[in-house]
Amino acid sequence: MKIGVPKEIKNNESRVGMTPSGVFELAKNGHTIYVQSSAGDGSGFFDSDYKSAGAIILDTIGLVYAMSEMIVKVKEPIAEEYELVQKDQIVFTYFHFASSEPLTKAMIKSQSICIAYETVEDSEGGLPLLTPMSEVAGRMSIQQGARYLEKPVKGRGVLLGGVPGVQPGKVLVLGAGVVGIQAAKMAAGLGAHVTIMDVNLKRLRYVNDVMPPHVVTEFSNEFNIRKHIKTHDLIIGGVLLKGAKAPNLITRDMLKDMRPGTVIVDVAVDQGGCVETTRPTTHEDPVYIIDDVVHYSVANMPGAVPYTSTVALTNVTLPYVVKLANLGWKKATDLDESLQKGLNIIKGEIVYKEIREAFGWEIEKL
Repeated sequence: MKIGVPKEIKNNESRVGMTPSGVFELAKNGHTIYVQSSAGDGSGFFDSDYKSAGAIILDTIGLVYAMSEMIVKVKEPIAEEYELVQKDQIVFTYFHFASSEPLTKAMIKSQSICIAYETVEDSEGGLPLLTPMSEVAGRMSIQQGARYLEKPVKGRGVLLGGVPGVQPGKVLVLGAGVVGIQAAKMAAGLGAHVTIMDVNLKRLRYVNDVMPPHVVTEFSNEFNIRKHIKTHDLIIGGVLLKGAKAPNLITRDMLKDMRPGTVIVDVAVDQGGCVETTRPTTHEDPVYIIDDVVHYSVANMPGAVPYTSTVALTNVTLPYVVKLANLGWKKATDLDESLQKGLNIIKGEIVYKEIREAFGWEIEKL
């Protein structure tokens, strides 16, 4: 199969869809890999590395799309790429369709096969291709949140770990999934007092078992959330519904109950955010303030640490890429139930019901 790895063109996105080691494995399996020139520079992988691994370097993104049967990338195609996606072409990437109607309509129009990393699901209900980026984003949420709590950037002026004689900062984590666990782990490591909330008591029991005593759990409901936002300095939104739009757990009216300089980091922004006032931002312009509350909602947080993120992503995506390349998308998804759940749009038809539900579309309309 002819496989293309284009350069990411989303704002400040330095990750790349595949490492040279991934290219080497595909070449070993007899496939042709086209990599756009300088695609890996931001992650520390250079054209010479890809050539040595067996890739063919192409000068433009247009050539990569035109010559490839499958596109492997990191982020969803943006408007400039919509017309490059070809009929019957496999596009394997993070799509997050439920948060973007224009993207969804463009991929329907393209008649391509869209397989989304974030909905590939293992036998235990886990999301193996989303997990490493959620781990990165969860850890980064505390790193960035701690920074924006500083007074020069309009935060409360709180040091999360405190110092002797001064209480540590308080972190509220919404969601005890991968993002929430990693965020809690990082915040606890800094010495902050952490409250982690979820509706899944099994997850909360797990948190109680593995976290230190200054990480406490509480069942998530509106009453408890309203109570805690009044006293916590940093709020992490880490709620995910597979393939669907994230629920708004914090509404606009709730901001007035927070202290000035409170920081919200909404990691769920890719799926629409779990805070009503969330809107996607970029690494170039990451924050905005509403009602004296600092909002950080960068839609590609792991892109800030591209070497770590690219290696972690290729580690988990490569076996699926090899399977798709060796067998073709139809046979590969027929034989692999996990990969089958990654199918979102097939030649103009939405096959993942949560996407239709996100926009209120009926099957007949498509």
